[in-house]
This record gives sequence, C-alpha cells and structure tokens, in this order.
Amino acid sequence: MGNVVIMDHPLIQHKIGLIRRVGTGTKDFRQTIGEIAMLICFEATRGLELTDVEIETPICKTKVKELKGRKMAIVPILRAGLGMVDGVLQLIPAAKVGHIGLYRDPETLKPVEYYCKLPADCAEREVFVVDPMLATGGSSVAAIQMLKEKGCKRIHFMCIIAAPEGVKAMQEAHPDVDVYIGALDDHLNDHGYIVPGLGDAGDRIFGTK
Repeated sequence: MGNVVIMDHPLIQHKIGLIRRVGTGTKDFRQTIGEIAMLICFEATRGLELTDVEIETPICKTKVKELKGRKMAIVPILRAGLGMVDGVLQLIPAAKVGHIGLYRDPETLKPVEYYCKLPADCAEREVFVVDPMLATGGSSVAAIQMLKEKGCKRIHFMCIIAAPEGVKAMQEAHPDVDVYIGALDDHLNDHGYIVPGLGDAGDRIFGTK
C-alpha cells in the first residue's frame, strides 16, 4: 500500500504561504514553486537504497554510502508540472525527464492524452511524477496508468497542494503509489479549483491568463 505523506516542514509551509498570495508575481511564483519541489523531493527520496563503496580521502581509504545504481526519471504532467522539474533536478541532476500531456474532454470530462515522451528505459527507473495541483485527480490517475502500461513499477507522485477528493481518487486507482503533498486543502469548488488553493498553477507559473 502506498503512503500518503503530508509535509510539515516549516520551510515548505512558509513557501506555500508565499505562492498562495494573490499579489505574488510570476517570477517569484515560479522560483518558489521550484524551491518547494526541491524540498518535497528531499522527503520523497528518503526511501532510496544505498550501497557501500570504498573511496580515498586526502587522509586515508574509507567506505562511504552512495545511491545503489537505481536510475531515476522525473515525469511532469504538462504544463504546470514543468514548473517543478528544475527544483527536482537540483537534487537529482542525473535523472532523465519524460513528459505527459493530458487535456480534459469537455463532454466526457475524462483526461485525453495528447503527448507522451518517456526515456526508453523508463520501466527500469524510479519514476517521480510531478504536478503542482492534485484537484480531482483525473490527470494524475491517468498519467500514472500510462506509466504502468509502459512497464513502470516504482512510481511516486509529488504535488504542492492537494484536495481530499484528489487524494481519494489516487488511493483508489493506484494504492501502490506513494503520494507526497506539500499542503492538504479543504475541498474543490464547483469549477474544480482547490479551496483555498492558489488559482491556476499553470497560468501563474507561465504568466498566462
């Protein structure tokens, strides 16, 4: 069963408070999204395996820990997920980056794939799916299903703000996926926006309205 981890770190809470503000401009919003993504990634990678290797310091030979040869991939859900990629790459610079694009069909309200480009060896990698907002959960559930169909087995999901409805949808559809959340908000409004939330993350990252 996957874990649902809600961050309680003071720095994460402080930075989420900054991006919620209506007066926070595009530059500061974009930069802070990246910083929060880095801090959440720090927690989400806690379970990575280590191995002992022998190295030489300027003083003597010694054993140190290093990541146990497991390759990683970051997969943002377009377009808002792009805002989290650089922050995660700060911590995992060797990770490969895939992209999944989905839009919601206005009639069926179901997610429809319009773009999917993943590393060729994605199935062998530890995959971190990133999207700032987990609202209804439709896009995230669909993106993770696409990854599973391509053979990915070790999948984690990272978001900055989540609604209870989205968390429930993720747990029901993908109980094996760990979910890391910066802040769990109250509910979704009639338009599918998280309350209190921060508005449209994509528009605020890229300065489009």
